[in-house]
Amino acid sequence: MPVVTIEWIGDLDGYAKLIDQTALPTQVVYRECRNCPDMWEAIRTLRVRGAPALGIAGALGLVLGVRTSTAATYEEFRRDLENTAQYLGTARPTAVNLFWALRRLRSVAEAHRDEPILTVKEALLDEALKIIEEDRSVCHRIGEMGEPLIPDGASVLTHCNAGGLATAEYGTALALLFTAHGRGKKFHVFVDETRPLLQGARLTTWELQQAGIPVTLICDNMAAVVMSQGKVRCVIVGADRIAANGDTANKVGTYGLAVLAKAHGVPFYVAAPVSTFDLTLETGAQIPIEERPAEEVTESFGRRIAPEGVAVYNPAFDVTPAHLITAIVTERGIIRKPAKETILLALS
Repeated sequence: MPVVTIEWIGDLDGYAKLIDQTALPTQVVYRECRNCPDMWEAIRTLRVRGAPALGIAGALGLVLGVRTSTAATYEEFRRDLENTAQYLGTARPTAVNLFWALRRLRSVAEAHRDEPILTVKEALLDEALKIIEEDRSVCHRIGEMGEPLIPDGASVLTHCNAGGLATAEYGTALALLFTAHGRGKKFHVFVDETRPLLQGARLTTWELQQAGIPVTLICDNMAAVVMSQGKVRCVIVGADRIAANGDTANKVGTYGLAVLAKAHGVPFYVAAPVSTFDLTLETGAQIPIEERPAEEVTESFGRRIAPEGVAVYNPAFDVTPAHLITAIVTERGIIRKPAKETILLALS
Protein backbone atom coordinates (compact mmCIF):
# COMPACT_ATOMS: atom_id res chain seq x y z
CA MET A 1 0.00 0.00 0.00
CA PRO A 2 1.32 3.49 -0.87
CA VAL A 3 -0.57 4.98 2.10
CA VAL A 4 -1.28 3.96 5.67
CA THR A 5 -5.03 3.61 6.16
CA ILE A 6 -5.18 4.32 9.89
CA GLU A 7 -2.58 4.63 12.65
CA TRP A 8 -1.94 6.07 16.09
CA ILE A 9 0.57 8.90 16.48
CA GLY A 10 2.34 9.34 19.83
CA ASP A 11 1.59 7.97 23.28
CA LEU A 12 -1.63 8.09 25.29
CA ASP A 13 -1.88 11.84 24.68
CA GLY A 14 -1.51 11.32 20.91
CA TYR A 15 -4.10 11.05 18.17
CA ALA A 16 -5.41 8.85 15.40
CA LYS A 17 -4.43 9.64 11.81
CA LEU A 18 -6.36 8.21 8.88
CA ILE A 19 -6.61 8.68 5.16
CA ASP A 20 -9.84 10.45 4.25
CA GLN A 21 -11.33 8.02 1.76
CA THR A 22 -13.99 10.50 0.68
CA ALA A 23 -11.24 12.51 -1.08
CA LEU A 24 -9.89 9.59 -3.13
CA PRO A 25 -8.95 9.01 -5.89
CA THR A 26 -8.15 12.59 -6.87
CA GLN A 27 -6.53 13.59 -3.58
CA VAL A 28 -4.66 11.78 -0.81
CA VAL A 29 -5.77 13.64 2.30
CA TYR A 30 -5.05 12.67 5.89
CA ARG A 31 -7.37 13.49 8.75
CA GLU A 32 -6.51 13.72 12.44
CA CYS A 33 -8.98 12.45 15.03
CA ARG A 34 -8.16 13.92 18.41
CA ASN A 35 -11.35 13.05 20.27
CA CYS A 36 -14.15 10.52 20.14
CA PRO A 37 -16.63 12.71 18.19
CA ASP A 38 -13.95 13.17 15.53
CA MET A 39 -13.73 9.40 15.12
CA TRP A 40 -17.51 8.93 15.20
CA GLU A 41 -17.83 11.45 12.38
CA ALA A 42 -15.06 9.75 10.38
CA ILE A 43 -16.81 6.39 10.72
CA ARG A 44 -20.29 7.68 9.99
CA THR A 45 -19.28 9.70 6.92
CA LEU A 46 -17.12 6.88 5.50
CA ARG A 47 -13.85 8.73 5.83
CA VAL A 48 -12.78 5.38 7.23
CA ARG A 49 -14.67 2.26 6.10
CA GLY A 50 -14.32 -1.48 5.60
CA ALA A 51 -15.06 -3.95 8.38
CA PRO A 52 -11.50 -4.53 9.71
CA ALA A 53 -10.64 -0.82 9.48
CA LEU A 54 -13.82 0.00 11.39
CA GLY A 55 -12.68 -2.34 14.16
CA ILE A 56 -9.42 -0.43 14.38
CA ALA A 57 -11.22 2.90 14.26
CA GLY A 58 -13.57 1.80 17.01
CA ALA A 59 -10.70 0.71 19.24
CA LEU A 60 -8.81 3.97 18.74
CA GLY A 61 -12.01 5.96 19.14
CA LEU A 62 -12.64 4.29 22.48
CA VAL A 63 -9.14 5.26 23.64
CA LEU A 64 -9.76 8.83 22.50
CA GLY A 65 -13.04 8.87 24.39
CA VAL A 66 -11.84 7.61 27.77
CA ARG A 67 -8.30 8.91 28.03
CA THR A 68 -9.64 12.22 29.41
CA SER A 69 -11.91 10.48 31.92
CA THR A 70 -11.57 12.00 35.40
CA ALA A 71 -13.00 8.92 37.10
CA ALA A 72 -11.56 8.30 40.55
CA THR A 73 -12.67 4.65 40.77
CA TYR A 74 -12.85 1.81 38.28
CA GLU A 75 -16.65 1.71 38.48
CA GLU A 76 -16.81 5.36 37.47
CA PHE A 77 -14.33 4.68 34.68
CA ARG A 78 -16.31 1.67 33.49
CA ARG A 79 -19.40 3.86 33.11
CA ASP A 80 -17.40 6.27 30.96
CA LEU A 81 -16.09 3.33 28.94
CA GLU A 82 -19.56 1.90 28.36
CA ASN A 83 -21.04 5.24 27.37
CA THR A 84 -18.23 5.84 24.89
CA ALA A 85 -18.53 2.34 23.42
CA GLN A 86 -22.29 2.68 22.98
CA TYR A 87 -21.81 6.06 21.30
CA LEU A 88 -19.28 4.67 18.83
CA GLY A 89 -21.56 1.73 18.09
CA THR A 90 -24.23 4.09 16.78
CA ALA A 91 -21.98 5.24 13.92
CA ARG A 92 -22.47 2.10 11.79
CA PRO A 93 -24.52 -0.89 13.00
CA THR A 94 -23.77 -3.61 10.42
CA ALA A 95 -19.97 -4.11 10.51
CA VAL A 96 -19.42 -6.58 13.34
CA ASN A 97 -15.69 -5.82 13.61
CA LEU A 98 -16.55 -2.46 15.16
CA PHE A 99 -18.43 -4.14 18.01
CA TRP A 100 -15.87 -6.96 18.23
CA ALA A 101 -13.10 -4.42 18.87
CA LEU A 102 -15.17 -2.52 21.43
CA ARG A 103 -15.89 -5.75 23.32
CA ARG A 104 -12.23 -6.69 23.21
CA LEU A 105 -11.17 -3.40 24.79
CA ARG A 106 -13.89 -3.71 27.42
CA SER A 107 -12.44 -7.10 28.39
CA VAL A 108 -8.97 -5.60 28.70
CA ALA A 109 -10.31 -2.90 30.99
CA GLU A 110 -11.94 -5.53 33.20
CA ALA A 111 -8.69 -7.48 33.37
CA HIS A 112 -6.94 -4.37 34.77
CA ARG A 113 -9.76 -3.17 37.03
CA ASP A 114 -7.66 -3.44 40.19
CA GLU A 115 -4.90 -1.25 38.79
CA PRO A 116 -4.65 2.55 38.65
CA ILE A 117 -6.95 4.21 36.12
CA LEU A 118 -3.95 5.51 34.16
CA THR A 119 -2.71 1.94 33.81
CA VAL A 120 -6.11 0.87 32.49
CA LYS A 121 -6.03 3.65 29.90
CA GLU A 122 -2.52 2.65 28.79
CA ALA A 123 -3.60 -0.99 28.54
CA LEU A 124 -6.48 0.04 26.27
CA LEU A 125 -4.13 1.87 23.92
CA ASP A 126 -1.75 -1.10 23.89
CA GLU A 127 -4.63 -3.40 22.94
CA ALA A 128 -5.79 -1.08 20.16
CA LEU A 129 -2.26 -1.10 18.73
CA LYS A 130 -2.23 -4.90 18.94
CA ILE A 131 -5.42 -5.01 16.89
CA ILE A 132 -3.69 -2.99 14.17
CA GLU A 133 -0.67 -5.30 14.06
CA GLU A 134 -2.83 -8.42 14.17
CA ASP A 135 -4.95 -7.13 11.30
CA ARG A 136 -1.88 -6.63 9.13
CA SER A 137 -0.80 -10.20 9.79
CA VAL A 138 -4.30 -11.60 9.27
CA CYS A 139 -4.72 -9.88 5.90
CA HIS A 140 -1.44 -11.32 4.62
CA ARG A 141 -2.50 -14.79 5.79
CA ILE A 142 -5.84 -14.43 4.02
CA GLY A 143 -3.90 -13.64 0.86
CA GLU A 144 -1.71 -16.71 1.35
CA MET A 145 -4.70 -18.97 1.94
CA GLY A 146 -6.76 -17.71 -0.98
CA GLU A 147 -4.12 -17.11 -3.65
CA PRO A 148 -4.54 -20.61 -5.17
CA LEU A 149 -8.16 -19.67 -6.00
CA ILE A 150 -6.99 -17.02 -8.48
CA PRO A 151 -6.71 -18.65 -11.93
CA ASP A 152 -3.57 -17.69 -13.84
CA GLY A 153 -4.44 -15.87 -17.05
CA ALA A 154 -8.09 -15.32 -16.11
CA SER A 155 -10.32 -12.40 -15.15
CA VAL A 156 -11.79 -11.80 -11.70
CA LEU A 157 -14.75 -9.64 -10.66
CA THR A 158 -14.95 -7.77 -7.36
CA HIS A 159 -17.46 -5.40 -5.75
CA CYS A 160 -16.99 -2.37 -3.49
CA ASN A 161 -13.59 -2.12 -1.77
CA ALA A 162 -11.98 -4.86 0.30
CA GLY A 163 -8.38 -3.76 -0.10
CA GLY A 164 -5.81 -2.10 2.08
CA LEU A 165 -8.09 0.91 2.50
CA ALA A 166 -10.61 -1.33 4.27
CA THR A 167 -8.04 -2.78 6.68
CA ALA A 168 -4.78 -1.90 8.36
CA GLU A 169 -2.90 -3.13 5.31
CA TYR A 170 -3.28 -5.31 2.19
CA GLY A 171 -6.99 -6.03 2.44
CA THR A 172 -9.17 -9.13 2.49
CA ALA A 173 -10.61 -9.85 -0.98
CA LEU A 174 -7.83 -7.85 -2.64
CA ALA A 175 -5.24 -9.65 -0.52
CA LEU A 176 -5.76 -12.70 -2.74
CA LEU A 177 -5.07 -10.57 -5.80
CA PHE A 178 -2.05 -8.79 -4.34
CA THR A 179 -0.53 -12.12 -3.30
CA ALA A 180 -1.21 -13.74 -6.67
CA HIS A 181 0.26 -10.73 -8.46
CA GLY A 182 3.33 -10.84 -6.25
CA ARG A 183 3.85 -14.47 -7.23
CA GLY A 184 3.85 -13.67 -10.89
CA LYS A 185 0.32 -14.68 -11.86
CA LYS A 186 -1.15 -12.81 -14.79
CA PHE A 187 -4.81 -11.90 -14.48
CA HIS A 188 -7.28 -9.09 -15.03
CA VAL A 189 -9.80 -7.57 -12.62
CA PHE A 190 -13.26 -6.21 -13.39
CA VAL A 191 -14.40 -3.77 -10.71
CA ASP A 192 -18.05 -2.82 -10.13
CA GLU A 193 -18.44 0.94 -9.64
CA THR A 194 -20.55 0.18 -6.51
CA ARG A 195 -23.40 2.65 -6.36
CA PRO A 196 -24.28 4.97 -4.80
CA LEU A 197 -20.92 6.07 -3.32
CA LEU A 198 -18.70 4.42 -5.93
CA GLN A 199 -16.23 2.71 -3.61
CA GLY A 200 -15.26 0.37 -6.43
CA ALA A 201 -14.67 3.18 -8.91
CA ARG A 202 -12.94 5.51 -6.48
CA LEU A 203 -11.03 3.15 -4.22
CA THR A 204 -10.58 -0.36 -5.64
CA THR A 205 -9.47 0.76 -9.10
CA TRP A 206 -7.04 3.17 -7.45
CA GLU A 207 -5.53 0.44 -5.28
CA LEU A 208 -5.18 -1.99 -8.17
CA GLN A 209 -3.57 0.64 -10.37
CA GLN A 210 -1.12 1.45 -7.59
CA ALA A 211 -0.21 -2.26 -7.47
CA GLY A 212 0.18 -2.51 -11.23
CA ILE A 213 -2.68 -5.00 -11.65
CA PRO A 214 -4.68 -4.68 -14.91
CA VAL A 215 -8.15 -3.40 -14.06
CA THR A 216 -11.34 -2.48 -15.93
CA LEU A 217 -14.12 -0.47 -14.30
CA ILE A 218 -17.72 -1.45 -15.13
CA CYS A 219 -21.11 -0.15 -14.05
CA ASP A 220 -22.91 -2.32 -11.51
CA ASN A 221 -25.51 -3.36 -14.08
CA MET A 222 -22.85 -4.71 -16.47
CA ALA A 223 -21.83 -7.69 -14.33
CA ALA A 224 -24.29 -10.03 -16.05
CA VAL A 225 -22.92 -9.09 -19.46
CA VAL A 226 -19.28 -9.81 -18.65
CA MET A 227 -20.25 -13.12 -17.03
CA SER A 228 -22.40 -14.15 -20.00
CA GLN A 229 -19.48 -13.39 -22.31
CA GLY A 230 -17.25 -15.76 -20.32
CA LYS A 231 -14.97 -12.97 -19.19
CA VAL A 232 -15.21 -13.77 -15.47
CA ARG A 233 -13.68 -16.91 -13.94
CA CYS A 234 -14.52 -16.08 -10.31
CA VAL A 235 -16.03 -13.39 -8.09
CA ILE A 236 -14.27 -12.28 -4.90
CA VAL A 237 -15.81 -9.95 -2.29
CA GLY A 238 -15.27 -9.00 1.31
CA ALA A 239 -17.74 -9.13 4.21
CA ASP A 240 -19.03 -6.93 7.01
CA ARG A 241 -20.70 -9.66 9.06
CA ILE A 242 -21.09 -13.41 8.62
CA ALA A 243 -23.79 -15.32 10.52
CA ALA A 244 -23.25 -18.75 12.04
CA ASN A 245 -24.75 -20.48 9.01
CA GLY A 246 -22.54 -18.61 6.52
CA ASP A 247 -25.05 -15.99 5.37
CA THR A 248 -22.92 -12.94 4.61
CA ALA A 249 -23.63 -9.22 4.78
CA ASN A 250 -21.59 -7.10 2.41
CA LYS A 251 -22.01 -3.91 0.39
CA VAL A 252 -25.42 -3.75 -1.26
CA GLY A 253 -25.24 -5.35 -4.70
CA THR A 254 -23.24 -8.35 -3.50
CA TYR A 255 -26.32 -10.58 -3.30
CA GLY A 256 -27.17 -9.82 -6.92
CA LEU A 257 -23.64 -10.74 -7.99
CA ALA A 258 -23.91 -14.06 -6.16
CA VAL A 259 -27.16 -14.86 -7.98
CA LEU A 260 -25.54 -13.99 -11.31
CA ALA A 261 -22.47 -16.06 -10.51
CA LYS A 262 -24.65 -19.07 -9.69
CA ALA A 263 -26.58 -18.67 -12.94
CA HIS A 264 -23.38 -18.56 -14.98
CA GLY A 265 -21.49 -21.29 -13.11
CA VAL A 266 -18.90 -18.87 -11.75
CA PRO A 267 -17.36 -19.56 -8.29
CA PHE A 268 -18.30 -16.93 -5.71
CA TYR A 269 -15.76 -16.38 -2.92
CA VAL A 270 -15.93 -14.31 0.26
CA ALA A 271 -12.69 -13.26 1.98
CA ALA A 272 -12.88 -12.15 5.61
CA PRO A 273 -11.07 -12.47 8.93
CA VAL A 274 -12.42 -14.72 11.66
CA SER A 275 -13.40 -11.58 13.59
CA THR A 276 -16.10 -10.90 10.97
CA PHE A 277 -18.07 -14.02 11.99
CA ASP A 278 -20.92 -13.37 14.40
CA LEU A 279 -21.80 -16.76 15.83
CA THR A 280 -24.50 -15.22 18.02
CA LEU A 281 -26.65 -14.87 14.90
CA GLU A 282 -28.11 -18.07 13.50
CA THR A 283 -28.84 -16.67 10.04
CA GLY A 284 -28.37 -13.54 7.97
CA ALA A 285 -31.97 -12.51 8.63
CA GLN A 286 -30.79 -11.37 12.07
CA ILE A 287 -28.03 -9.09 10.76
CA PRO A 288 -28.92 -5.41 11.31
CA ILE A 289 -28.77 -3.55 8.00
CA GLU A 290 -27.72 0.07 8.07
CA GLU A 291 -29.79 2.53 6.05
CA ARG A 292 -27.91 5.52 4.72
CA PRO A 293 -29.15 9.07 3.99
CA ALA A 294 -31.35 9.58 0.93
CA GLU A 295 -28.98 12.25 -0.38
CA GLU A 296 -26.42 9.58 -1.22
CA VAL A 297 -28.83 8.40 -3.93
CA THR A 298 -30.53 11.64 -4.97
CA GLU A 299 -27.31 13.67 -5.15
CA SER A 300 -24.18 12.54 -6.92
CA PHE A 301 -21.23 14.21 -5.20
CA GLY A 302 -22.99 17.53 -4.83
CA ARG A 303 -25.21 17.45 -7.93
CA ARG A 304 -28.88 16.52 -7.67
CA ILE A 305 -29.82 13.69 -10.03
CA ALA A 306 -33.37 12.92 -8.83
CA PRO A 307 -36.50 15.06 -8.29
CA GLU A 308 -36.98 16.83 -4.99
CA GLY A 309 -39.21 14.88 -2.63
CA VAL A 310 -38.82 11.46 -4.27
CA ALA A 311 -38.92 8.54 -1.82
CA VAL A 312 -35.59 6.74 -1.40
CA TYR A 313 -34.64 3.35 -0.01
CA ASN A 314 -30.89 3.22 0.63
CA PRO A 315 -29.67 0.12 2.52
CA ALA A 316 -25.89 0.08 2.74
CA PHE A 317 -25.68 -3.71 2.75
CA ASP A 318 -27.47 -6.84 1.61
CA VAL A 319 -27.19 -10.45 2.74
CA THR A 320 -25.96 -13.23 0.48
CA PRO A 321 -27.34 -16.67 1.49
CA ALA A 322 -24.67 -19.24 2.27
CA HIS A 323 -25.88 -21.61 -0.45
CA LEU A 324 -24.71 -19.10 -3.08
CA ILE A 325 -21.19 -18.90 -1.61
CA THR A 326 -18.63 -21.34 -2.98
CA ALA A 327 -16.14 -20.76 -0.17
CA ILE A 328 -15.13 -18.33 2.56
CA VAL A 329 -11.42 -17.55 2.82
CA THR A 330 -10.13 -16.77 6.32
CA GLU A 331 -6.70 -16.51 7.90
CA ARG A 332 -7.24 -20.05 9.22
CA GLY A 333 -8.04 -21.57 5.86
CA ILE A 334 -10.77 -21.98 3.27
CA ILE A 335 -14.27 -22.95 4.37
CA ARG A 336 -15.85 -24.68 1.38
CA LYS A 337 -19.63 -24.97 1.12
CA PRO A 338 -20.10 -22.80 4.22
CA ALA A 339 -22.73 -23.95 6.69
CA LYS A 340 -23.01 -23.97 10.46
CA GLU A 341 -21.16 -27.28 10.81
CA THR A 342 -18.24 -26.40 8.50
CA ILE A 343 -17.89 -22.93 10.04
CA LEU A 344 -17.83 -24.17 13.63
CA LEU A 345 -15.26 -26.81 12.68
CA ALA A 346 -13.04 -24.23 10.97
CA LEU A 347 -13.25 -21.74 13.82
CA SER A 348 -12.85 -24.21 16.68
